[in-house]
Amino acid sequence: MSLSFSFLTAKPCSISGSNRKPCCSRRGFDVIRSEVTMAPRERSQLSKQGLPLADLHVQEVVHRQSQIISPCSMPKPQFDPSFLNDAYEMCRNICAEYAKTFYLGTLLMTEERQKAIWAIYVWCRRTDELVDGPNAEYMSSAVLDRWEDRLHNIFNGHPYDMLDAALTDTVSKFPLDIKPFRDMIQGMRMDTRKTRYNNFQELYLYCYYVAGTVGLMSVPIMGIAQESVIPVQRVYDSALYLGIGNQLTNILRDVGEDALRGRVYLPQDELAQFGLCDKDVFSRKVSERWRKFMKHQITRARFYFNRAEEGVPQLEKASRWPVWSSLILYRKILDAIEDNDYNNLTKRACVGRTKKFLTLPLAYTRSISDPKTKFLPRLI
Repeated sequence: MSLSFSFLTAKPCSISGSNRKPCCSRRGFDVIRSEVTMAPRERSQLSKQGLPLADLHVQEVVHRQSQIISPCSMPKPQFDPSFLNDAYEMCRNICAEYAKTFYLGTLLMTEERQKAIWAIYVWCRRTDELVDGPNAEYMSSAVLDRWEDRLHNIFNGHPYDMLDAALTDTVSKFPLDIKPFRDMIQGMRMDTRKTRYNNFQELYLYCYYVAGTVGLMSVPIMGIAQESVIPVQRVYDSALYLGIGNQLTNILRDVGEDALRGRVYLPQDELAQFGLCDKDVFSRKVSERWRKFMKHQITRARFYFNRAEEGVPQLEKASRWPVWSSLILYRKILDAIEDNDYNNLTKRACVGRTKKFLTLPLAYTRSISDPKTKFLPRLI
């Protein structure tokens, strides 16, 4: 699995190494269980609003998030300032070494947001590494259970190590809810038992767990502008869509690499519609059927990027530039797949450093636009 950060991306790196008491009541919001562990009757009940299950998760996160007026009413953990500085510096170094594009994007943020995003990034990478890291062969459900217990300790102000301490400090400064973090762990559980997705509905839920969650984690850090002209729910929806678009792009970029590991993160029914199957993926041969299939998948990824655009101008002004940079850069990965004649089976689509830097002026121009400007979605 290739984990996606909702504002700038990074590949997995090798890193060694009960819910928080709310500021006001958050009772009655038990975490919704994964669709893959639910009976069909439960699934239909949760979907009776006509929304995908992932969107229901977002609604719950927004509801829970709205209950956190500020993180200041809980006792703040007492860390030695030099220890805390070292903890954030360690997070920064990990980002700089293993996630260069992501790290460059964080340099566009304010100092407090930089540190918070580095802490969240490192936790997400460590979570992903449980499934995709060098010790993944020893993975078990018990490991993820212990990791979730450790997450609760972080939110309760009892970190296990220095990297956890950075996230504990971040939680004490920003109104973060634990649900997106727990949902990401659920995505790791899916990855340990599921290597095929029958349709896009299943894949969409997976993308929510491993990438849409990061978008939801990021919104409280980025902040919503006071002059925002759309409901908070739609800002969070946009963050979800950016995460979905990013993860779909990761999947399309990494088809060949995933196939070498016996994984196919593509809707099985849509492969069949184009006369394809897993055997065609494992053969690593680009046919005309494959090109047509990839055009369809790329169009869908762009659709989610287009939907994500609505929320970016509604973020606090200092946060818009890195988010626009992410959105534009990820679109260019899709362009690179097209430039490779849709060969993502033996070639990895890359965006060169020069192109990355050339996106920054365009992203900056969009970042200073007025949130009151009417949003006009793209057609493709």
